Amino acid sequence: MLDRIIEILPELNVAFYETLIMVGIGLLVALIIGLPVGILLFVTERGLFWQNRVAKTILGVIVNLIRSIPFIILLVFLLPFTDFLVGTTTGAIAASVSLSVAAIPFYARIVESAAREIDKGVIEAAIAVGASPWLIIKDIILPETKPGLISGLTITAISLIGYSAMAGTIGGGGIGDLAIRYGYYRYDDTVMFTTVIVLIVLVQFIQYLGDFIAKTVNKR
Repeated sequence: MLDRIIEILPELNVAFYETLIMVGIGLLVALIIGLPVGILLFVTERGLFWQNRVAKTILGVIVNLIRSIPFIILLVFLLPFTDFLVGTTTGAIAASVSLSVAAIPFYARIVESAAREIDKGVIEAAIAVGASPWLIIKDIILPETKPGLISGLTITAISLIGYSAMAGTIGGGGIGDLAIRYGYYRYDDTVMFTTVIVLIVLVQFIQYLGDFIAKTVNKR
């Protein structure tokens, strides 16, 4: 068994690196797009400074629509878009397109939920003294939700690791692809066992790191 692990170590290293690329890109896109979407879902609620029922409903429907599609179906559905965007439908970069699309609404809902924990009286007081919406978002909403945003990013990262394993079923690369090619198609139990252990260790590390950072920034 040890000899087999040493034999596949180069491929395992490549697969691990591809998984990190996929998850990293997905997280970055979730932060760049999902965070603003989540804030918009919150501030367009009734009683808040950008109250807009139509905008919130439309945005909410789009977010819920994407979230309701099982990832493996979303992966296949986005193949033409992926091919158009990156010029291929296989590999880590291609798989990161679907991962990013799945991550945006997932993280957006977490951001919205974290923002709802803020005492609305604080926001109302800021409005009363003439604070602009952008100032309220920058100086009240984001700082107050920081621990929740980090915890949400941790949850998103762990979910993306699971999704990245699914991407391996269509040649998306990463640890999931290695497990499918060797562990499943070739009935190689050593590869399957090793990839599972690697994924477990990766998830535990991310969870620990995320919890540690969230506790560090939590000033409450």
